[in-house]
Amino acid sequence: MSSTKGRTGEIRRGVVTVVLVNYKGAQDTITALRAFDDVDWPREQLELVVVDNDSQDGSVQEIRAAVPEALVVPAGSNTGFAGGCNLGVRHATGEYVAFLNNDARPGREWIRAAVEVLAADRTVGAVASKVLDWEGERIDYVDGSLTWFGMGYKREVESLDTGEWDTAKDVLFGTGAAMFMRTELYRDVGGFDERFFMFYEDVDLGWRLNLLGYRVRYVPGSVAYHKHHVTMKKFGNFRETYLLERNALMSMYKNLDDESLARALPAAMALAVRRSFARVDVDTSTLDLQRSPGNDDVGTLELPKMALTGPYAIDYFVDQLESLAQTRKDLQVRRRRPDTDLFPLFRQAMEPAYAIDSYLEAHRVLVEAFDVASRFETRRRVLVVTGEPLKSTMAGPAIRAWEIARTLSTEHEVRLASTSGNAIEPEGFTAEYIYGKKLVDATEWADVIIFQGFLLEAAPWLKDSDKIVVADIYDPMHLEQLEQAKDQGPGGREMAVRETTRALNEQIARADLMLCASDKQRDFWLGQLAGQGRVNPAVYDEDESLRSLLSVVPFGIADTDPVQRRHAIKGATEGISVDDKVILWGGGIYNWFDPLTLIRAVDVLRREHPEVRLYFMGLKHPNPGVPEMKIAWRTRELAAELGLVDKHVFFNEGWVPYDERADYLLDADVGVSTHFEHIETAFSFRTRILDYLWTTLPIVATSGDTFGELIRTHDLGRVVPPQDVDALVEALEQMLYDQPAIDEVRTNVRAFAESYRWERVLQPLVEFCRAPRRAADLTSRLGPVTTAMYVSPPPPISVRGDLHLLREYMAQGGVREVARRAAGRVRRLTGSGPGSR
Repeated sequence: MSSTKGRTGEIRRGVVTVVLVNYKGAQDTITALRAFDDVDWPREQLELVVVDNDSQDGSVQEIRAAVPEALVVPAGSNTGFAGGCNLGVRHATGEYVAFLNNDARPGREWIRAAVEVLAADRTVGAVASKVLDWEGERIDYVDGSLTWFGMGYKREVESLDTGEWDTAKDVLFGTGAAMFMRTELYRDVGGFDERFFMFYEDVDLGWRLNLLGYRVRYVPGSVAYHKHHVTMKKFGNFRETYLLERNALMSMYKNLDDESLARALPAAMALAVRRSFARVDVDTSTLDLQRSPGNDDVGTLELPKMALTGPYAIDYFVDQLESLAQTRKDLQVRRRRPDTDLFPLFRQAMEPAYAIDSYLEAHRVLVEAFDVASRFETRRRVLVVTGEPLKSTMAGPAIRAWEIARTLSTEHEVRLASTSGNAIEPEGFTAEYIYGKKLVDATEWADVIIFQGFLLEAAPWLKDSDKIVVADIYDPMHLEQLEQAKDQGPGGREMAVRETTRALNEQIARADLMLCASDKQRDFWLGQLAGQGRVNPAVYDEDESLRSLLSVVPFGIADTDPVQRRHAIKGATEGISVDDKVILWGGGIYNWFDPLTLIRAVDVLRREHPEVRLYFMGLKHPNPGVPEMKIAWRTRELAAELGLVDKHVFFNEGWVPYDERADYLLDADVGVSTHFEHIETAFSFRTRILDYLWTTLPIVATSGDTFGELIRTHDLGRVVPPQDVDALVEALEQMLYDQPAIDEVRTNVRAFAESYRWERVLQPLVEFCRAPRRAADLTSRLGPVTTAMYVSPPPPISVRGDLHLLREYMAQGGVREVARRAAGRVRRLTGSGPGSR
């Protein structure tokens, strides 16, 4: 593999070097270069480098004359896409290097959207652009997929761009047709592997970055437009298929870990041979020597040229094996992420990719013989259960269950279930109301069951089942009952606390994993675990930190930024104008909260600032099983007694729908959370504060809980002592009127909030579901986890259920055309530009 060390000289910070590789395609290259006139990026921070792969047709002179500001570098020989890109990077002086196929053109925000992501997060090693066809109507690349035998493909290629793929996400690899990296990192990891010449060098690079610990981030705002494989047609399918076959073997040999490679490589080599024969319909049964009379060593055997792509690929692989072995050794030593962490990025690793009967049968046999699926298959059946209703107006536990289901559904088959009712239809997973026989069926279906509340009371059979069970104990319910049950009388309160504690102890005794909301809360739960005998030698010897048994998974905030679709408070609520200052109480009113001190503070504050308004977002809990608490009644009474209702204090009688909350939050000037000083406070995790972080609201809160310390440490607002009216007045006044202080706090909140995105806080659970495990101390009683418990591989044919495309293909050539197009999605998967050929 050639070195990619740069020229002597300083890297120019903020500059982007765009590398294009040309081969007999000067007009395409000139079109691509001239398109940068319309890109939103300063010209003084843009460097254009063209590598000509020995076109010998006057391309160098033609490009130089048409675009004199571009640096045109003659390669001297055809070094392929990989060699051409590496040579271009050796001439790069920019801090960032971008690759664009010469038959592509950049969108207006192509550079800016990508560089913003690379500059903001050093864990992102590369940005994969969204690539559309030349007209911008159909998908060329929005994500890559990889089979267990090393062949990449694009599942969405040729689909209409409906906006479905406009969410940023981590991917295994980007397409070389349009991608970005930091120049220094590209050189440090070795750039594109020149042994590949073209095809899959971008798969290999992305895979390599991921296993080295870097993320490849798909950024849909960075858009390019691609004609795709114009020049490759000159060479025909044989050369292209041969390159795909051999490069797939090289990439898997380099990047798979020892266990994965031992399972996959022998099967992949055998499958490459069968694939070659199957493509051209060679009947290998006619070569059975036991049935052939005479001397079979004499004469010739005629085979179509395409039947030899697999054998030739294996032969090339053997020729390169000595150098590949050294590359593999060096790479595996530097590995930072295990294969089990990367397999979900393959998306559907068990996809056979080719719809040919003899090939599919060989695929089945090889997968079973080498037990491939047990290593590569990471898709599970996950059941997420909440005791809260699933509807537009959801409380914290239901929201948390919803976000868990949404996040896990990108990798698994997920069902979200409520034991209290359901009235919504999500995308990407199912939501349902389960009870009785439905509850039995749902738990039987699942490989992994994640639940909150009292599921084990309704489904006692889970206590002795072999299912993997995750108990979400982020809400210490028994501590809540000390306050919540006060209204039930002495006997009812005592029973509520006793039964809730018993139910929690049964969860603790059974769970293979438990989730809590903070390190402080984790210390509390460790004590309870110890009391139940779960802190024992078996658990400790497996993981001395015990985090494999009890992980911290805080409540999170949305992965996308809030958008206000309408004003919900200012100018929308009678008595609140667009110029008023709004203090927002972002949730329900429960006995452990202290809205009374807050109302008294507003009564003081409004005398000097008559434009102050306090808005309570919700009074009636969305779960009809949760009665209105005494403190809510006292809050209304105090506001009325002080003459503040509908003048300075406003109550929303219902509950704000989850997907409308941004309309309220973005109308506020400060978010508030005040509570009494007691044991529930000490171990609580105020979910409403996460919404304040999401909308960058300054926060005023009472001290004593987890967030009180975080607010103080990170300057996210102001923290006041419990029941201190004067301190609360001073804090609110500063966060409403001291603009320099407000600006500083908002900046801090915006930065701090990033660490609480759902995609980040749920990582311990995401990683667990990729490789579910039985808790060490439960193995002897419940048995180990077996791969037979997991979801079976997906359907074998890769033709999408896109009726529009299916009709097109049938009209063009019938069933043969459908099969050809399915195989074509593998052939045309990556961005090795036609300029490399």
